[in-house]
Amino acid sequence: MARLIGTLLLWTLILYGCTLNIPTTQTFPQTASENIQSPTAISIATTQSPPGPKLGPTIETPHIDQPPNSATTVAPTNPQDCGYQWANQDLPELSSSFLQSMKAKQSEAQAVAFAFGENCVHADGTVTFIPMETDFNITLQVNDLSDEAALGEWVVKVMQVIENIPIDQIVGPRPGRVSLAFDSNGQRQGVSFYIDQFRALAAGLSNIEIYRTLKASQ
Repeated sequence: MARLIGTLLLWTLILYGCTLNIPTTQTFPQTASENIQSPTAISIATTQSPPGPKLGPTIETPHIDQPPNSATTVAPTNPQDCGYQWANQDLPELSSSFLQSMKAKQSEAQAVAFAFGENCVHADGTVTFIPMETDFNITLQVNDLSDEAALGEWVVKVMQVIENIPIDQIVGPRPGRVSLAFDSNGQRQGVSFYIDQFRALAAGLSNIEIYRTLKASQ
């Protein structure tokens, strides 16, 4: 009898242990901490490479020393696709009126106005002029090249004419250059300066001081 009771107790313990290992089918909501991604998952997400950009054809800019009419295989699509060369461009209307104004000061005077800037030479050989400033060249007859007071007076007279030119006739974003040549008995002497240099001169200078200051700044 005692042996039978012992056997029943053994089987009871075995069955009880099996019931503890049976998986439950009940689910529970995840807590906030369980929703946090593991460090491994974060690392994978942040190190994933985005898709690369699609590559399109590029446009080659010709060299600055390339001849304007040389053939190229790729045509530019905007003004930046070009080579640059120093260039001048005539301003016929301004030159005509400027010459008349200077001849009113001296009948023998010669004068011309022109735009100075750059030629944008496109790959297809076409050229676009980009003005930077309006320059003035003047030739005057004088009696004595050593008379700096007279030469300085001519500088002032020329600048009075230039300063009276309507602003809409001046091309380019920066003040231009004035080149004065004085001829006397087969000899020549000159002075060249930028308009803003003349404007920056101290007030009250004599004609001699004006001429010498501009001459020294060349």
